[in-house]
Amino acid sequence: MFHAEALSGDKPARYAQLLEQARGLMHGEPDRIANAANLSSLVFHALPDLNWVGFYFFDGRELVVGPFQGRPACVRIALGRGVCGKAATTRETQRVADVHAFPGHIACDAASRSELVVPLYLDETLVGVFDLDSPIPDRFDADDQHGLEAIAAAFLESMQAASAPQGE
Repeated sequence: MFHAEALSGDKPARYAQLLEQARGLMHGEPDRIANAANLSSLVFHALPDLNWVGFYFFDGRELVVGPFQGRPACVRIALGRGVCGKAATTRETQRVADVHAFPGHIACDAASRSELVVPLYLDETLVGVFDLDSPIPDRFDADDQHGLEAIAAAFLESMQAASAPQGE
């Protein structure tokens, strides 16, 4: 049975611990929905000052809400629209200090003030995005970005492990 431990130390140390927990949580589980659900919960409860953590998955046309923690969310987001759509199309993490100043921001939760979105790609294929919102302006810094990109990479690794051919 998985047990989340309290994080300690400076921010990079806490993210290293969170990454280790995330890998342990996803280890041996091939289902991306199960992993996204558990990962959303783990991050939501481990990090302070968040009001939404979750995934949007690409369905071949647009981003569709997947597992998350927080208030109900926008169900569909067009590529290129809002912070999530921009992350998906530019293939670059979007770290937004003030979502109200972001052109085309989609306000799913009026309480959100800052956002960090990590695009999820397996090779050249868009899987979706990992999205975090905070009611605190400028909540996310470079340490958060690096830590959350590493957690997103671990999620993608779990998907690759699930699709890898099994030995006989």
